Amino acid sequence: MSNTLALEADLHVHTVASGHAFSTIGEITLVAAAKGLKAVGMTDHGPALPGGPHPYHFAAMRFIPEYLNGVRVLRGVEANILGKNKLDLPDPLLDRLDLVLAGFHEGCGFDNKGVKANTRAILALMENPRVNLICHPGNPNFPLDYAEVVRQAADTRTALEINNASFYISRRGSAGNCRTLARLCAEYEAPIAVGSDAHIAQGVGEFSEALQALQEEGVRLGQIVNRTLASTLSFLGLDA
Repeated sequence: MSNTLALEADLHVHTVASGHAFSTIGEITLVAAAKGLKAVGMTDHGPALPGGPHPYHFAAMRFIPEYLNGVRVLRGVEANILGKNKLDLPDPLLDRLDLVLAGFHEGCGFDNKGVKANTRAILALMENPRVNLICHPGNPNFPLDYAEVVRQAADTRTALEINNASFYISRRGSAGNCRTLARLCAEYEAPIAVGSDAHIAQGVGEFSEALQALQEEGVRLGQIVNRTLASTLSFLGLDA
């Protein structure tokens, strides 16, 4: 696998609705199309994060066309973990979405719980069929038992994200943890999603740091769920 590989979908992108991002979904899809992407996940933060959108934002995503500027828009959320198998959007809203990312964020009620509690929360969420992807699990502020998490990901076919921004701009100290996760995913053949975590249109589809880590840790191309539009839709159980 080459770090010059052109993935066709970016499953982790933020719009102005997140409150601390800087582009609209129209602007994002224009850049995505120019870069050759075929799909983007519109995954604004859940409402528990300060500045995040109201739940009505997610209820109203039906107004967003399935395609913008020739790019498939996957209506989603980066939901905040509030407790064991508890997210900050109710199930009826999660059921309306194409894509559900779940992750820990500071200030959302799950700070300083420790490795065991963090791991239990992640393992429970991976049993929830509504959750497609665990986002930035390498965040050192929320330590995990990585081997246990990866085994559960392999068993439940929940993707673990290798977040490109975690290598250079967000969540300082994540890079080594991301490499550990990648190495374990290669060993256990767990599914992986690569996300840019872009907070401005120009960052969409930026995967180089993550892909280099995956290559060096022995991950196979077939483990990356967003390698093509077809593999992305198949992983999410969506129609083409």
